[in-house]
Amino acid sequence: MAQSRKTAPVVKNNTAPKSVMSSVLQDTGRVLPSFFYQAHLHGLILFILAILLYANTLNHDFVLDDGIVITENKLVQQGIKGVPGILSKDTFFGFVQAEGREQVVAGGRYRPLSLILFAVLHQLVGNTAWVFHLLTVLLFAVTCVVMYHTVRLLLAGRESFFLLLFPFATALLFVVHPIHTEVVANIKSCDEILALLFGLVALCAAIKAVDTGWVHWSVWAGLAFLAACLSKENATTFVVVIPLAVWWFRKKSDLPEKISNTIDSGYRNSVIAIFGAFLLFLCIRCAILGWSFGAAPPELLNNPYLKLVNNTWIPFTFSEKLATIFYSLGQYIYLLIFPHPLTHDYYPNHVALTTWSHPMAILSLLVHIGLALYAILGRYQRDTARFGILFYLITLSIVSNIAFPIGTHLGERFVFIPSLGFCMIVAAGVVYASKKGTQLTLALSILGIITVLYATKTTLRNPVWASNERLFLTDVKTSANSAKANNAAAGVLLNQALKEQNTPKKQSLFQQCMVHADKAIAVYPDFSDAYAIRARARYFLNQYDASIADYRNAIRLAADRPEHKKNLAMALRDAGQFYGEQKNDLLMANQYLNESWQLFDKDPETAWLLGVVSLMQQNYPKAINWYSKALELSPENPTYLFDLGTACINAGDQVRGTSLQQQALKINPKLLEARQ
Repeated sequence: MAQSRKTAPVVKNNTAPKSVMSSVLQDTGRVLPSFFYQAHLHGLILFILAILLYANTLNHDFVLDDGIVITENKLVQQGIKGVPGILSKDTFFGFVQAEGREQVVAGGRYRPLSLILFAVLHQLVGNTAWVFHLLTVLLFAVTCVVMYHTVRLLLAGRESFFLLLFPFATALLFVVHPIHTEVVANIKSCDEILALLFGLVALCAAIKAVDTGWVHWSVWAGLAFLAACLSKENATTFVVVIPLAVWWFRKKSDLPEKISNTIDSGYRNSVIAIFGAFLLFLCIRCAILGWSFGAAPPELLNNPYLKLVNNTWIPFTFSEKLATIFYSLGQYIYLLIFPHPLTHDYYPNHVALTTWSHPMAILSLLVHIGLALYAILGRYQRDTARFGILFYLITLSIVSNIAFPIGTHLGERFVFIPSLGFCMIVAAGVVYASKKGTQLTLALSILGIITVLYATKTTLRNPVWASNERLFLTDVKTSANSAKANNAAAGVLLNQALKEQNTPKKQSLFQQCMVHADKAIAVYPDFSDAYAIRARARYFLNQYDASIADYRNAIRLAADRPEHKKNLAMALRDAGQFYGEQKNDLLMANQYLNESWQLFDKDPETAWLLGVVSLMQQNYPKAINWYSKALELSPENPTYLFDLGTACINAGDQVRGTSLQQQALKINPKLLEARQ
């Protein structure tokens, strides 16, 4: 008796619930190659394949948002000591490092589990990028194996041709799909992997609870689901997926009464555990972030549904927003079927304002309605293809921008969990195409071709994620109309230019930087970072007036960024020197230099240049004052000493002046020669 309670109920062929597999093969007599009967071998192959596909990411650097959650996150950088802060703060708090500013996206984010994992790993190995990448790849590989066994478990008790082929085909397609490169190659997206992994574990435990009636499986289901939610909020959709899956694959009709009662008990207990975990997560999250999920911010890069009208940002109309959303949802389907080209950036205006006059928006709406109706109206057939559709739509709903704003139109990482539904649909199609023995070879060949093509694309896409430099300069070609992508490319080119020693090449890089910054500003005229990057490029090209104008715009749009004010001060200083030396315009030179000093009064060179202007204007007391300030900030500078001496001599203090000049010459005997 004890043994019978621990195992899933075995259903003989003559009592199997036909409706569960109504649209798939029930030909138990079909003979497949022995490979398809070896579940453990399948798991091993999937694990090894996942590692091999992403092995070329192990030597990658930290890229994109890795800084937010690892290298520039002060809580993660504290290691284990930072765990209490991670548990009690918004996910972005450790990066922003300021109370009240961490909720840069609507409603905030609470995803402590991945950050805790990163903090522990940092405690052990520091910021060793390859170890973090290895962790990500291993988590992905484990998730794919768990996925395979979860799908098998859903179909347990039905030894059919379908059972042997469908789980492996589903997991195989998931392993090789190129749309997952962002998640696996970008360490930050461990939150996506953990959310799916724990979601699948919760589903497995819930099915076990139903099959055995054991309460402890329900408890494990609840704990795993709580871990999934603490990994990323996307996992909350499993609160619907898990009960649906149990209902879908464990129909009671045609089953013996004892087994039917077991299903009732297990279903009830698992549903209670899942909903309890969901409510607990909501309470924890809201206790830390507040009970308001927030409205979309009035800032384009965190709210793409804004348009500029008469120099004012206003929201899209409801019709415009809905059309743009469905256009974006259509892009997901396109990328799942044909994953090219891929990019990390789908911000405005890579996806632009769309109206219902756009055929793709209408087509997407019709496709999604059609899929939903097909699955819902045929729910009592309970075939895997329809379940795959519902899984896709339910898990996609939370990142669709319909219910909650997510800060961007779409992203490849957002379809990581929903893509399992897509893989189920394709796998079901492969099995259905194998209905006749003569078609088996053709169906497996098609599956093989898709696998090879997807795997090749994945392998070729991975190296793009090697560094920010390669990622930004590659993807800006795809996301050519994106303000964010152009700004990122401009930043990379600016850094390249600053390191370049060859003068013509250096200037060329500055010019390329400005082209991308111009594009970013054209798309988003309030982009403070783009103004700041263009200002620096113009500064190094000696375009001082234009640089100053850009810095003023950057400060106007982001007054809380002290680095902008300091950089503006440097641009004003060098502009003052340029006007004084090259144009002999002492009035303009004095104006720029004084403004520079007001912004940053710790720069000795600015004080010295103000002394030079005062000396040229024969205002010797003022020159002495400025030279003295320069010396206070840099006491051993021989130039400042010598020029102060000159000002003193001109002011009539010959003794002091001569003494100061002699002190300067002792420090640098070649000073006079260098100045001639």
